[in-house]
Amino acid sequence: MLDIDHFKRYNDHYGHQQGDDTLRQVASAIKACLLRPGDLAARYGGEEFACIVPAIDFEGALGVAERIERVVRSLQIAHADSDAAAVVTLSIGVALGKPGRDADPSALLALADAQLYRAKHSGRGCVRVAVLGAGAEAMAP
Repeated sequence: MLDIDHFKRYNDHYGHQQGDDTLRQVASAIKACLLRPGDLAARYGGEEFACIVPAIDFEGALGVAERIERVVRSLQIAHADSDAAAVVTLSIGVALGKPGRDADPSALLALADAQLYRAKHSGRGCVRVAVLGAGAEAMAP
């Protein structure tokens, strides 16, 4: 789960036309960071996006998420009304789980959303990762 930091403030400051342009730029940057044919990025609603990156381990998922955050930040889209940075940034929550007959996609989505809120409460412009069914030792700072 990915969320553009302080996007309502962005729209209020720059206007909805500029906000729409920024959404397109961020979407293109996210898509460009997903390198494998089975990887998927989609707008989830408002300023949120979701990525599905199958068959990846903890380090790989963290690397993809960090690359996305870094690439969006490197676009250098000015955001004068953000507490996170002077440019547009993303808060990213990553959840990993193993597919199987008893797998619960809604639990994976809920964990990704919880990690997204951890990222927001950690100052925004960062990534938080957890593994479904694992304890705190399987979470990235």
